Amino acid sequence: MPKDPVCGMYVEESTALKKEIGGRTYYFCAESCMRSFADPEKEMKSMKRRVSVALTGVMLLAFLRVVAILTLAAGVSIISWAPIPSLPWFTWGYWLFILTTPVVVIGGWSFYTGAYGAIKARRANMDVLISMGVLTAYIFSVIVLFFPGVLPVAEKDVYFEVSAVIIAFVLLGKFMEDYMRMSTSAAVRKLMDLKPSMAKVIRDGVEVEIPAEMVMVGEIVVVRPGEKIATDGIVVDGHSAVDEKMLTGESVPVEKNVGDKVIGATINKLGMLKFRATQVGEDTALMQIVHMVEVAQASSAPIQKMADDISAYFAPAVIVVAILAFAGWYFIYADFTKGLLSFIAVVIISCPCALGIATPTALMVGVGKGAQAGILIRGGEYLQRAEKLQTVVFDKTGTLTKGEPSVTDIVAENDKEALRLAAIAEKGSEHPLGEAIVKAAKERNIVLLDAESFEAIPGHGIKVVTEENEVLVGNRRLMQVSGIDIAHLEQSIQSLELQGKTAMLVAANKKAIGIIAVADTLKEHSAEAVAELKQLGVETIMLTGDNDRTANAIAKLVGIDRVIANVLPGEKADVIKKLQSEGKVVAMVGDGINDAPALAQSDIGIAVGSGSDVAKETGGIILVKDDLRDVVAGIKLSKATMRKIKQNLFWALAYNTLAIPIAAVGLLNPIIAAAAMALSSLTVVTNSALLSRFKFEEEKS
Repeated sequence: MPKDPVCGMYVEESTALKKEIGGRTYYFCAESCMRSFADPEKEMKSMKRRVSVALTGVMLLAFLRVVAILTLAAGVSIISWAPIPSLPWFTWGYWLFILTTPVVVIGGWSFYTGAYGAIKARRANMDVLISMGVLTAYIFSVIVLFFPGVLPVAEKDVYFEVSAVIIAFVLLGKFMEDYMRMSTSAAVRKLMDLKPSMAKVIRDGVEVEIPAEMVMVGEIVVVRPGEKIATDGIVVDGHSAVDEKMLTGESVPVEKNVGDKVIGATINKLGMLKFRATQVGEDTALMQIVHMVEVAQASSAPIQKMADDISAYFAPAVIVVAILAFAGWYFIYADFTKGLLSFIAVVIISCPCALGIATPTALMVGVGKGAQAGILIRGGEYLQRAEKLQTVVFDKTGTLTKGEPSVTDIVAENDKEALRLAAIAEKGSEHPLGEAIVKAAKERNIVLLDAESFEAIPGHGIKVVTEENEVLVGNRRLMQVSGIDIAHLEQSIQSLELQGKTAMLVAANKKAIGIIAVADTLKEHSAEAVAELKQLGVETIMLTGDNDRTANAIAKLVGIDRVIANVLPGEKADVIKKLQSEGKVVAMVGDGINDAPALAQSDIGIAVGSGSDVAKETGGIILVKDDLRDVVAGIKLSKATMRKIKQNLFWALAYNTLAIPIAAVGLLNPIIAAAAMALSSLTVVTNSALLSRFKFEEEKS
């Protein structure tokens, strides 16, 4: 059974209103919900008009009530004072009828349509309860005024004011609620506002300016300093720094060179860039993020089902209680008026508005807050699982480490000369370890000549001749077969290997001159993130395909106590499943590519550094930045959001539980009940809005 994305009510497909929005089909219980979802700003304008009509009518009623009291106190009839013909049948009740009817019809129309949709779907929601309370007071007053003989008792009092004030209070509460909900959706609107309107592309060798949505894949786009990057692409010319804060939350501009990815809607700060468009339109990172946040904010946590079930049974139960309250006052105490007011008060005070919005409002704030910081939460179920999280499993390569080898140590009498000769030897190599050595030499501004001869020795290393020197770079076996003594370096070699580093030996003219150690280095904040998880009482595990020695060396550096090594990519999901079979709630942190099966198997898959490919990730939480501290921040945000949801549900249920008996025994005026109901909804929304004060900076000082 589909669920209305606005009010959260389950609806029958055959009776629901169906609408295609953004390529997806949504089902709504009422026209008002459909309008609100499709165009929230237009719905807000409509809500403002209804609130204005209701408040104006109530203020006029209050004004006339004061005038009536003052004129009667002075001995003057309000009829003779009022600028209307003096008609014998025109009494105070007619004034109330004239002023109240527009409020009841215009102000309450959305409640009636919502109630009609709910009844068609054979459900009872808050619109049913509000409509019952308002129309009961209004129709009763109309009968008293125009058809007094119909009633079983001689009743003279009318309650037009009650129906008008109820609508005014409820509408005002819903207006404030919708306004605050729209404020919590500001993250999506801000992202949409980032979309650049124009782009400069090269067509037929000429630079032309076109609307950004007309850029085609493969076109070369030109962006100058201060301009927004029109779409996603790969830099083909130029160097610059790009401000990606609006998408990733990263305050420091990111350096961009040829071959680097750029993301649409980010701002070019320095030099001119030319890039080839790779994703356009709905495929860009910006639109993927917008869509993901919208879907997440429209989702619900499993705990919402409890609220939905309570609401489904709550409304019929309330109607029964209201009828019993009326029957008790009428048949036991023969007080029709008191029974009617108790009936209305019970129906109004019991409206499960606060219960219905307890989960969605907190979820919207939490998801929006995360989006602003580059932490994308796919839905409410991941928020709820995070609360019980016990174990976080990290992939090693590309997650805890940078995923590319770097020179970490040079052991030699002359470090620069050893590195220079090794880099000359590796200059023609395409091996990742050789590339790391060449990169290290270039970073030290070492001039590299071309080798005069080059010979690759499979499984051993490289032999070259340069500047009349025979240079060997490779492992122990290469040195042994070449008859080179490495005894004086053996202790250093073993020490480096125990640290999980690859020791590459360098020899010149049959003499070992040094060791260059290469390793996949840790990301900047890996150890900090692991330490913070331990402070939260979360077990940390490293899951890797590397050998035990290398894995344990990295685990020691990062602070992880448990290592599961020698695991093939296809076996990682089985490891996660085994951990879950032990009763643990497990999060898997990976790069979202090789780790996709494990991310999907885990209770919470966290994809790190997913960049512009966010929509293809398997994770329930996606971190746009490549910063492991966001793993901790995402978990803390999830837990904070769940705390708000539980607080909201508690207050909503406690409020209704306490208020219904008070209303049933006649101690709660319907007008006060309407005000209290609106206040309860505002309390829930305000409590959710406080989640926006969650500070990521405090988590990453």
